[in-house]
Amino acid sequence: MIAALNATRETSTDFRSPARTKRDFVPWLIGGLALLLGLVFVVFDLAFNQGKLIAPLDDVYIHLQYGRQIGLGQFFRYETGDPVSAGASSFLYALVLGLGYAIGFTGHWFLVFAMGFNMLCFAAGAMLVTRLGTRLVARSVGRWTGLLVACSGVLLWGTTSGMEVGLVLLLVVAAALVFVHETPAGRFRWTPVVSTLLALARPEGLIFAGVLVLGQWWILLSRRRTTTRSWARWPWTLLPALAGLGQLLFYKLATGTTSANGIQAKSLLYDRPEFYLAEFLDRTMANLRALLGAFLGFTNGDFAFPGALLLAFGGLLYLVLIRRAWRPVFVAFAAGLVVVLLSVSTLNTALVHNLRYEQPFLPIVLLFAVSGAYGITRVVPVSVRRYALHGGLAVALVFSLLAVPTWAVRFGRDTSTIRDTDVSVGAWVSGNLPPGASVAVKDVGAVAYFGEHHVVDLIGLGTNGLAEPSNNGIGSLYEALRHLPAAQRPAYFATYDTGPGPSMAQLRQAGILADEPLQEFKVQTPLDLSGNVIVPFREIDVYRADWSLAGSGDVQQVPGQLRDYVNVGDLTSEGAHAYEPEMAQVNMQPVSIVTRMGDVVDSGRTILGGEVFTARNLTPGRALTLTARTSMDKIVPDMQVLVDGKAAGTWVRTPEPGGWATYTYTIPGDLITSPSPRIEVRQPRPLLNPYPVYNSYGYWLSQ
Repeated sequence: MIAALNATRETSTDFRSPARTKRDFVPWLIGGLALLLGLVFVVFDLAFNQGKLIAPLDDVYIHLQYGRQIGLGQFFRYETGDPVSAGASSFLYALVLGLGYAIGFTGHWFLVFAMGFNMLCFAAGAMLVTRLGTRLVARSVGRWTGLLVACSGVLLWGTTSGMEVGLVLLLVVAAALVFVHETPAGRFRWTPVVSTLLALARPEGLIFAGVLVLGQWWILLSRRRTTTRSWARWPWTLLPALAGLGQLLFYKLATGTTSANGIQAKSLLYDRPEFYLAEFLDRTMANLRALLGAFLGFTNGDFAFPGALLLAFGGLLYLVLIRRAWRPVFVAFAAGLVVVLLSVSTLNTALVHNLRYEQPFLPIVLLFAVSGAYGITRVVPVSVRRYALHGGLAVALVFSLLAVPTWAVRFGRDTSTIRDTDVSVGAWVSGNLPPGASVAVKDVGAVAYFGEHHVVDLIGLGTNGLAEPSNNGIGSLYEALRHLPAAQRPAYFATYDTGPGPSMAQLRQAGILADEPLQEFKVQTPLDLSGNVIVPFREIDVYRADWSLAGSGDVQQVPGQLRDYVNVGDLTSEGAHAYEPEMAQVNMQPVSIVTRMGDVVDSGRTILGGEVFTARNLTPGRALTLTARTSMDKIVPDMQVLVDGKAAGTWVRTPEPGGWATYTYTIPGDLITSPSPRIEVRQPRPLLNPYPVYNSYGYWLSQ
């Protein structure tokens, strides 16, 4: 087959492009079609919401809130008076929204601006991918790719939503097109500029832009002997990398860490108390398999037409083998897609919101898929080649068109769900809670945007420093909240018990939240055909908070003089003592908890195995008494105590009815050889079951 193809005019060892004729209006027609279909989605939005325009995701209102604040001069402060935060997943889009607000798109027009801007970006992206396919392969490939992009239901859903999908899609296609345009001359003037904008638009955009940088280096390296002063062209290509470093520097200066709040909250590297490599790989591969299934088009999500990924892979092989002059370009595109998919797969939100993170890269996949169909038709007789190409791609278009009404209905249903829940909660908070009261939320977008009250984001996107406690469980989150200044603690909670983030049930049991909600918001939107809604809960309730017992768990009577205190579940205290759970089973998580007994509320962790920590401020040579607040399982009450690796004896903590109990153990003074010994409470029979199972709340150290 390859020999036959090499004998035809399809073989390209130079950068030939289709001959120019009169002005081509087809890309404009495709862009107009994309815009028209986007307006159809807006009509469905209005129809589902009694003529009101509502976003289909709470995340849209997160960006609108950041944009409004930027427009008001509060640069990346989620609320006036808050510190700068890194909760906006798109740095560039937040600035665009800020500009829109500043020039007069306020009130209900602000969402109109967000939706309209992304719809225009989508239309422009469909036009540019038409030109990209024409430049790289053939005019028919360009037109069919643009048409499939314009008629993609999932892209219409994403780009009409008001999120940054349209902007990122446009920049992905624009960066690819400029890269292709500048490759023949080997002078990359505008590719780094557009790639820099892409790098600022999304973390995945930064990854794709980085791969394009490597593609530029490949081309410059291959021509270093034929191009004068080629060394001077290399530094400019690094502009996207500087943009990425600039964002990291901004995060570091603003929040104290180089990780954006979204990464801290959503990455599989951080979203659980303990990191296990095996668990990380397992979860990542599960996400990747699901993503590949969506691109294959064999799922019920209608993300692509059936077999799209297989056809795209064939198209990539065809282009790499036949269009040899463009090989660095095709390899860069494919490598960028692969790295982006791998990166997104490391997020616990990789599969949510109709694959919102992956949507902007779908035009490149469709370009390869159409190229695959084009390559297949090169081996059929010339007399039927055109009919085979257009007939096959017409089938793919039919699949896409059949899915568009489904996506439009889904879009309307999603907007009505957000109106039914988060928007309604925001409106209720605005009219029913006392002025100046702070409200804790999980969905931080609409409540902050409409609620006119200060919000505390329990997930940690808009509020710095809460992502890690939230990932560790409700006990750690309780500790982080109760250590806030009293005036800043949330007086109300508007939240739900399902993920993301921990359940609030233990806060109600501990009396931090009232038993009965002030108001209930049940999801009334009918379920879709798969039995789902766009939000991760079925009910969101508003509770009054009571912090009168905050800190009561720190108090404990001890013999002698108190030297140190390890507050288990409190990340600050744990970090100061290098505290580590030693779980007996790989992948088992020491999730934090919060418990109340009498008038004492305390955080802790569920331990299967043992614990280790570093004591502080001890006097060497003096006996040390450990006083532990623990709820022991009756199966294994005995634990081994070690000091700096030396055995100190067996500590038997016999379970007592009614919850936790207080246990003491005295370590001989000759084992305390430094002010900061490492103390380990270890399971008595390492490796073998049964293991100690208990809730650990804290250790008080006295001499």
